[in-house]
Amino acid sequence: MYPRFVEAHTRTALTDTPVVLITGPRRVGKTTLARSLGGGGMTYLTLDDQTVLDAAKSDPVGFVRGLDRAIIDEVQRVPELMLAIKKSVDDDYRPGRFLLTGSANVLMLPRVADSLAGRMEAVRMLPLSQAEIRGRPSHFLDRLFAGRPTSPTGPVLGSRLTDLVLAGGFPEALARPSERRRQDWARAYLDAVLMRDLRDIAEVERLTDLPKFVRLLAEHAGQLVNYSEFGKAIGVNYKTGQRYVGLLEQIFLIASLRPWATNAIKRIVKTPKLHFLDSGLLATLRGLTADRLATDRSAFGSLLETFVFAEVTKLTDGSDERYDLFHFRDHAQREVDLVLERDDGRLIGLEVKASATVAASDFAGLRTLAESCGDRFAFGAVLHDGDTVVPFGPKLAAVPISCLWE
Repeated sequence: MYPRFVEAHTRTALTDTPVVLITGPRRVGKTTLARSLGGGGMTYLTLDDQTVLDAAKSDPVGFVRGLDRAIIDEVQRVPELMLAIKKSVDDDYRPGRFLLTGSANVLMLPRVADSLAGRMEAVRMLPLSQAEIRGRPSHFLDRLFAGRPTSPTGPVLGSRLTDLVLAGGFPEALARPSERRRQDWARAYLDAVLMRDLRDIAEVERLTDLPKFVRLLAEHAGQLVNYSEFGKAIGVNYKTGQRYVGLLEQIFLIASLRPWATNAIKRIVKTPKLHFLDSGLLATLRGLTADRLATDRSAFGSLLETFVFAEVTKLTDGSDERYDLFHFRDHAQREVDLVLERDDGRLIGLEVKASATVAASDFAGLRTLAESCGDRFAFGAVLHDGDTVVPFGPKLAAVPISCLWE
């Protein structure tokens, strides 16, 4: 079992909160973590078992009534259980009574959103980060907010970095012996979640068109969201395209990155950016392989940006600090791929570059961001395929991508 950054947070939540929910994509290790935390003292029930599913659907209140301390797996399959759990918790408010897992974000479901307010803490668990794969902590964010990035001790460069990005972070995919076998796993995974998990959370018209829709989104990864264009690809309108994007976010396939804004800059692009939450799935959807990227690097930039977005998101999920993530772009096309704002108001900017060389012009967006933030700006980094931190002025540096897991 890989060490997971969210384990400590989840363990702590169980000591003072009646209900803890671990959410995230299928096959990232939520069940393994839950059963490890529950030990032998919690009843384990999975709604992937047809008998258990039928019992929960037919009588949610009766299903929950007989449980003292329990792990309930894939709770999104019976959202009505949440109201039954609320009643049980209101009668007995001991901490750690229910540990739930969900492969869809049940907190976004209208029937569930308010039922456990104040009674439940949610923890998001994504595919493995590179630091988790290596079994060590990452100090990347702390070092950047302190303004002191350090060069990596074992940088991953060139084709090795490409292979790492193509592999993604799903444990079962990483266990496959070859790139082709990993992509076979990813195709089967995508078929399963698109045909099954979406049915658990919504009635989806034209379900068979969703694979085509997702492939279109993959071609737009790292770009600004355009719901009209997305919907047009499968013959649906703006609102339906927007709804489909929202549903894919609920099953943790994609994420919308909000724009960062300030009154100091009047003309800012206010459209969110689209990212996938695993670079391996994105590579499979786009048909990208190591051989293809070796002869044509043009597609690697957006794939690498998604990889960095996912890595940073995993670091923030496992941190004791609280961060909000954004992107920044003004109408002069000066942009920053990723802006992290800490809850004390301090922020850092990250620009992603797929090459080994960095020029002063690559910092245009970061300088604009720094000028608009003043003292709130902690640091700006251009993450690149290099092995050494190179200063480019006050609070600015070219930083190797390998620093993400150092």
